[in-house]
Amino acid sequence: MVSEFYSHGKLLLSGEYAVLDGALAWAIPTKYGQYLRFRTNNSKNLLWRSLDEKGEVWFEGLYHIANLEEISSSDQDISKVLQNILLQAKQLNTNFLAACKGLVVETKLDFPRDWGLGSSSTLINNIAQWAQINAHILLENTFGGSGYDISCAKQNTPILYQLKNKKPIVHPVTQTPSFADSLYFIYLNKKKNSREGIAAYRKQKIDSLHIVKTLSELTKNMVACNNLIDFKKLMTSHEELLSAVLGIPSIQSELFSDFNGAVKSLGAWGGDFVLAAGDKQTCGYFNKKGYSIVIPFKKMML
Repeated sequence: MVSEFYSHGKLLLSGEYAVLDGALAWAIPTKYGQYLRFRTNNSKNLLWRSLDEKGEVWFEGLYHIANLEEISSSDQDISKVLQNILLQAKQLNTNFLAACKGLVVETKLDFPRDWGLGSSSTLINNIAQWAQINAHILLENTFGGSGYDISCAKQNTPILYQLKNKKPIVHPVTQTPSFADSLYFIYLNKKKNSREGIAAYRKQKIDSLHIVKTLSELTKNMVACNNLIDFKKLMTSHEELLSAVLGIPSIQSELFSDFNGAVKSLGAWGGDFVLAAGDKQTCGYFNKKGYSIVIPFKKMML
């Protein structure tokens, strides 16, 4: 018998970086995600196979089921990360895998790995479901981060997310922007390591209380906004604040200064997706710039 788990990908629309310090953030679960399927056997081993969106294997590892020691793998760095996740899951639930005589595990992404929609967070959430443990604690014990991506993995609607006393507070957002047809996600043709982005943010000398308060207000206003012109202004204000904090130019000033609309970075600045508020000419504009992956808001949001 095959057992299966699934988790949604994520995009952080507001509050990036400062969400770590308690800022209110707006995030959406995506229509893209990751499956985890497994079946038991009597091999005394755990065979792990990771597939990309095309069904091609990008990682494979073989482990002793008793102690998760590696027998062989296609990538030792990835193997060590996987071992750590599984060992941490066993610590949180000592019954996890305890009676298992052998396993074949297969994960499959709905999206390209370099899109940055949450290949790690969807894996963490799937393993947490399987092990029957708290996914936020498993994340904290492995990759770290704010945890908004874990909450997205479980949700069917956009969310407002905030850390209070290091505990995640999640509120569903049921309304979709009335101007959603003017919003697009554009892939920048390169992946950004969010942990590196967080480290760079932490190095800045900042007034975190002011930033948290300002970005929280911007988040509330963005979610409540029902006017595209006002929404563009809010996007720009958000970008200008973080540009000053990070000491780097906004993505619009750097790459899209001639765009007739607003462009906002999402998540770690400098890679993955951006959000563009424009018009019917938006797709053509970005395509001409060499950005072929332009996804309308409604086609990305779950």
